[in-house]
Amino acid sequence: MDDNLKDLGEHISAAEPHAVQKWEITHDELTLHVVREQIPSVLKFLRDDSQCRFETLVDICGVDFPSRRERFEVVYHFLSMRLNQRIRVKTTTDEDTPVPSVMDIFPAAQWFEREALDMYGILFAGNDDLRRLLTDYGFEGYPLRKDFPLTGYVEVRYDELEKRVVYEPVKLVQEYRNFDFLSPWEGAQAIIPGDEKAENGAG
Repeated sequence: MDDNLKDLGEHISAAEPHAVQKWEITHDELTLHVVREQIPSVLKFLRDDSQCRFETLVDICGVDFPSRRERFEVVYHFLSMRLNQRIRVKTTTDEDTPVPSVMDIFPAAQWFEREALDMYGILFAGNDDLRRLLTDYGFEGYPLRKDFPLTGYVEVRYDELEKRVVYEPVKLVQEYRNFDFLSPWEGAQAIIPGDEKAENGAG
């Protein structure tokens, strides 16, 4: 275990004991697990504390675990260019409970939070411009949720007669949405040329 990361984890945990649930070092990277409501407090500390100086917000992203009661992890990545260190902060939420926005602490968070809303449906309290960022107006669903169908719900095409873009329900020749997760070769009934050699013992 990297002693510097261990010392940093202990330092942050001691300074924010009410907020940091646990910390761990995995693959030489420090990760903090933080109480959702305390995210702004912890991130402000990470930015301002002289032993941290994590002044660059690299990314905010979501992870979907549908079987969990709070299905989403919200993951923050930070860089301290002054101290040449990185840190990851995680919290959890569900589909209805907003995570406090940190755009007042890191203005770049506004678009990252919008992306998390757009892709996962994660809500952020205090973001005054929380609307879709990457998908089209009226888009249905959240594309990075595990239960979002691979085909989506609608298809988009340009209609030459109407001279505009039209949205239509997805029409598939085959039922691609149902997967049995078998190999294409499992349960195959067709005889493939060359199989007779194996049956006859030919090499």
